[in-house]
Amino acid sequence: MRKLMKFLHTLGAIGLVGAVACFLVMAGHAPAPGAIAQYAPLSIATGAVATWIFMPSLGLTLVAGLLALAVNRAFHNAGWAWVKLATGVLVFEWGFVSVVGPLQQEAEQSARALAGEIDPLALAGELGTRRAALWVFLAIAMANIVLGVWRPRLTRLPD
Repeated sequence: MRKLMKFLHTLGAIGLVGAVACFLVMAGHAPAPGAIAQYAPLSIATGAVATWIFMPSLGLTLVAGLLALAVNRAFHNAGWAWVKLATGVLVFEWGFVSVVGPLQQEAEQSARALAGEIDPLALAGELGTRRAALWVFLAIAMANIVLGVWRPRLTRLPD
C-alpha cells in the first residue's frame, strides 16, 4: 500500500508540474486578447489542460499524499512530512484560486468572444498576466518535491 501511494503521489506531481510548465509556455506565446482569432484557441487549450491534466493531477497528488501520510507510521512524527502537508494544502488552494478558476473562466470568455457573443476587449488577458502566479505555484510545488525526496531532519513532533 505504501509503494502504491508513493507511486500515485509521484505520478500526480509529474502531471501537476508538467501542466504548469505547459501553462508557462502557453503564457509566453499568448497574443493580446484583442487578436481573438489567435488568442481564443490558445486560451481554450489552456482551459482544457487545466481541466483534464492540472485538476486531476492536483487531486491525485493531494489524496495520495494524505493517504501515504496515514498509512506510513514513520511519517506521523516526521517534521518534513508535516511541512510538506502544510505546503501541499497551500498548493491545492493556490491551484484552484489562482490557476484553474481564472484560466477556465478565460477559456469560456474567449470562446464566447470568438463566437461574437461578447466584445474581445472585455477579456481579462489571463494567459499573459498569470505568469507570476504560475512561477510562485511552481516554486512551492518544487519545494514539496524536494522535501519528499530529500526528507530533511526537521524538528520531530512529540509523540
